[in-house]
Amino acid sequence: MRRIMVAIWLAVAPAAGWAFPDFTFSNIDGGEHRPGDWAGRPVLVVNTASLCGFTDQYDTLQALHDAYAADGLVVLAVPSNDFRQELEDGDAVKAFCEVNVSLTLPMTDITPVRGAGAHPFYGWVRDETGFVPRWNFNKVLIAPDGSIAGTWDSRTRPDAPRIVTRIRDMLAGT
Repeated sequence: MRRIMVAIWLAVAPAAGWAFPDFTFSNIDGGEHRPGDWAGRPVLVVNTASLCGFTDQYDTLQALHDAYAADGLVVLAVPSNDFRQELEDGDAVKAFCEVNVSLTLPMTDITPVRGAGAHPFYGWVRDETGFVPRWNFNKVLIAPDGSIAGTWDSRTRPDAPRIVTRIRDMLAGT
């Protein structure tokens, strides 16, 4: 069954000290991801695609999740078809990621990341930093206080020292 993603802006005040607006993301498994539940933790948000030349970065995203999730890191994969390299629906994406990558990190349903229909998260990132995904596997690091700590394009691998060092510092409280 084809899922229809509805982006919802909730007018609920975010947690005290949490700068990240209270957006929700449709979960690829049904239900929703509520980033407010991740307040106080670093969150790496990555727009992904199954049929992209950068799809091998899924392995590195999973490795980051495996290495740092117990310490508090959240790695959120956001499949998008904005660049016409995603499979036909969320079920196909989920199956691809389970079979080819053994992905266990949180994942949204297929979500627009640019243009007029972009998820409000990406509009917020654009308004705060000027950063707009120009291709798949762009990365946005959210600090434990909910602010945007960094943005990187597709060519910057998830395990690049400039990303991993920031994550480690955040997890260490520095």
